[in-house]
Amino acid sequence: MKKTFILLLSIICIVSANAQISSLFTKKKKTTETQKTVKPVVVQEPKKIATPKKDWTKIDFSKRPADHFMFQYGSDFLLSHPDSIKTKGSSRHFNFYAMIDKPMKNNPKFSIAYGLGLGSSNMFFDREYVKVAGAGSTLAFDSTTTFKKSKVTTFYVEAPIEIRYYSDPEHPGKSWKAALGIKPGLLLKSYFKGKNLQDRNGSSVYGPTYILKESSTRFINNTLVAFTARVGYGNISLHTDIQLTSLLKSSAGPDLHTMSIGITVSGL
Repeated sequence: MKKTFILLLSIICIVSANAQISSLFTKKKKTTETQKTVKPVVVQEPKKIATPKKDWTKIDFSKRPADHFMFQYGSDFLLSHPDSIKTKGSSRHFNFYAMIDKPMKNNPKFSIAYGLGLGSSNMFFDREYVKVAGAGSTLAFDSTTTFKKSKVTTFYVEAPIEIRYYSDPEHPGKSWKAALGIKPGLLLKSYFKGKNLQDRNGSSVYGPTYILKESSTRFINNTLVAFTARVGYGNISLHTDIQLTSLLKSSAGPDLHTMSIGITVSGL
């Protein structure tokens, strides 16, 4: 009986051990197969979100301060002239314009501006008497009659037209600006002004307070056409004008063209 019990116990232990070993190998096999079927995880970069375009149609530009008033001051020069015409470096201009600014619908960074104003130029000469009211057929530059100070002043009513660019059209006062345009004008008045007439030795003839003023539009061109350009930031910009038409009428003297460089103060 005792031997039979020992034999049964041995058989049970052998069967149990067999089952455990079989189970162990089965788990390892499944683990190996599972590892083989696992695919590597691919990390995708985040997609870039496109910045939406600004819808300019939803912005009201009707009340923006877009350089509706412009004041210009600077220097004037004759681009080329005969040696008989002697100018000084203190020639200057002062212009004022009231403008209307119309932004382009597709891109209001660009606009078309037009307006009306007054342009004045004071061209100073070096001890010359410019006979704007002279009787001859051409304008005379007389170096024998000398003044300590002499100038020719012209006034034009002008209608500037510009194509403008604003880097920030919503806030023109904090924006980079540029403009190209053309400026036609009509002559209103021109005159010569000489102060302190002097003789050949440079001595005053009638005293330092003597002033000669002669007014006439006889020799000055009645129309003006000039190319204009501006660039700046906020309400301050630099401008230049190049006169395309001659300062004098075709039969009144040499072909004279002026160039202006100065500062523009704009706003409102």
